[in-house]
Amino acid sequence: MTPGVLVVGAGMIVHDQVLPSLYQLQRLGRIGAIEICATQYRSVEALAASETLARAFPGQSFCPQPDSSSSARQPELFRQRIAQLAPRQIVFVAVPDQLHYQVIQAALAASQHVLSVKPLVLDPAQGEELAAEANRRGLFVGIDYHKRFDDRSLMARRAYRDGRFGEFRLGSACLLEKWYYRNSNFQNWMTAGHSDAFTYIGCHYVDLVHFITGLEPAAVSVYGIRDRFPNGAEAYLWTDARVIWTNGACLNVQNALGFPDAAPGSNIQGLTLYCQGKEASGWLAHSDQYRGLQYCFANPVVYTEPSPDYFQYVDLGGPGLVPVGYGFRSIEKMVSTVADLENGSLTLEEIDRAGIVATPRNSAFNDRVIHAARQSILQAGRMVEV
Repeated sequence: MTPGVLVVGAGMIVHDQVLPSLYQLQRLGRIGAIEICATQYRSVEALAASETLARAFPGQSFCPQPDSSSSARQPELFRQRIAQLAPRQIVFVAVPDQLHYQVIQAALAASQHVLSVKPLVLDPAQGEELAAEANRRGLFVGIDYHKRFDDRSLMARRAYRDGRFGEFRLGSACLLEKWYYRNSNFQNWMTAGHSDAFTYIGCHYVDLVHFITGLEPAAVSVYGIRDRFPNGAEAYLWTDARVIWTNGACLNVQNALGFPDAAPGSNIQGLTLYCQGKEASGWLAHSDQYRGLQYCFANPVVYTEPSPDYFQYVDLGGPGLVPVGYGFRSIEKMVSTVADLENGSLTLEEIDRAGIVATPRNSAFNDRVIHAARQSILQAGRMVEV
């Protein structure tokens, strides 16, 4: 099976990770035609005009929807495009968080496999519904918690589950995106009534602590500071969360759209866990914002510390460039999981049980955390049971 892929959404993540990963898989013969559906032509036009993508993937293209003949917004166009697919293709959901449910629901109703950016949904009842529907139809739903495919995470998972760290007790994590994110499309959807910095960013580290330790969150408190985007929309752009786990451990998570644009690197991020053994303590520290690279360019003059790990293009001698990093590996794994399901080498139960790729069933705890977190942040940080 060589499935076609319909991407619903055409924003930053599609340009930076999703489309180049799909182009590479298409180059390798793992997927067929790619179609990208947005609400208006200018969004897909910008993707098609990307010099970065054209240089990396010469001769490759996607089918844009809507096409240049339409200038009006078409928020329901995705339903039409999904309905026209042959069964058991792939729909990649890359729209704002609060829109995931309706797109995934439409894709499953049309018998399509689904890959989605995180988080899956904002309401755990919707996640349960989608999991049941996917299982009933024998369809795969994968969630791009791509930090799972960072080698650091996989190394930590193996060591923790072998008992080498002891038991997680206290921890801290942070991921602050650059200030310039405020000038992007985030200001049109990541508003106080829909999302917040913890819901959008912090869910990565809730997922990662579960992925490493196997523990599940039991309660969450999120304190958010209301701020304004450049367009005046109110949002929780600074958050501090406290997550209590089933063994009594506590994780503090800080998130924001506020890391200085002039600071090196694309963001600041990291994870620290303190653990307890029988007669000694264990410690895990991932300083993910520092990847060991320090560059000072002359043209133009700028200092930066780029990450080679999430997503980069490298020249391996062939036509164009090759994407590398855990951002690509995550999408590659989800696409290969669809193929394994279709050829009968894996079952949905085995995929859920393995717990490597995030699915609605094996990551349902994150839907519950996000739901509780939204209750907490709207009540000035009250602790809410998960």
